[in-house]
Amino acid sequence: MYHPQVPGEPTQTTTSLVETATGAIQSFRPIKQIHQHLCAFHFFGYDMTRQVEAHHFCAHQNEEMRQCLIYDTPEADAKLIGLDGVLFMPRVPGPIERQDLDKVCKTYGKTIHFWQVDKGDNLPLGLPQLMMTLTRDGQLYDELARDVEKRFGVSFEKERAKRADMEGPTHGIHPLANGGGKGLITKLRELHCNRTDPSFASSQL
Repeated sequence: MYHPQVPGEPTQTTTSLVETATGAIQSFRPIKQIHQHLCAFHFFGYDMTRQVEAHHFCAHQNEEMRQCLIYDTPEADAKLIGLDGVLFMPRVPGPIERQDLDKVCKTYGKTIHFWQVDKGDNLPLGLPQLMMTLTRDGQLYDELARDVEKRFGVSFEKERAKRADMEGPTHGIHPLANGGGKGLITKLRELHCNRTDPSFASSQL
């Protein structure tokens, strides 16, 4: 696969042949556990004006926890932009979607993005950033919503009406969650590195 916006030479035929061979030999068990595609919108933990579309491809660890790889699109050349809010499950029939989202709306998540595609970066530059999910009406950019509605043939207003009776966490929303007005930003700090060499440790005393 070759992505024209990412710097680098196109994938060579020999590389493709090696990928085909290793794909037939290796198991890829963690990847094969992925069975769910969820679409959401995230904003940077320190800047709500920077909003991105995020496609989660998830596997369940158990009934209460899922872990997801996050891409900027659901296409074959998508950029892996983060790891794991959720709005809808693309192309999944309503009753099936409803059954799972009833569980999702009761959960909390920690999402990290390491590719700032909203800035037009062609490579995953800079520090990983903590992301947050939009939780109130009026937060999501209209043009971002309309674009996704058009591409996936959904109506967020209709989805909102269908989910009006869905309830959040059983014990209510944690007071430190869904906070407004304050954010979090990732920064680097230089520290002494722990070493296994005893002579190095003694020299630092």
